[in-house]
Amino acid sequence: MRSPFLILLFAIQFSSSAVQAQSRPIPPGMRKADQAEVQSERDTPSPTPHRTIDLNRVKRDAEELAALAQSVPPDVDQTVKGILPRDLGAKLKRIEKLAKQLRSQLSP
Repeated sequence: MRSPFLILLFAIQFSSSAVQAQSRPIPPGMRKADQAEVQSERDTPSPTPHRTIDLNRVKRDAEELAALAQSVPPDVDQTVKGILPRDLGAKLKRIEKLAKQLRSQLSP
């Protein structure tokens, strides 16, 4: 008969110590450390999957960019003479777009 009583007493004592351990205040340093850990996990970029580069497209875009860039100086010379070529704005926008594409394709 004493055996079940001892088991019950042990269970009550164990559960009360578990409750008491949970009600202890957490030191401020521990909270800050936990918050810093969570923030660093948020700030750490997730690994990016390995990208394959389409070398033919990169080469084609680079060639188009070079050709457009070579065509800009004569257009600028015409603006000095008071003539604004119609497609100069479109060429410059295309140069920006190609440069951005090449940068994103070749950046790690």
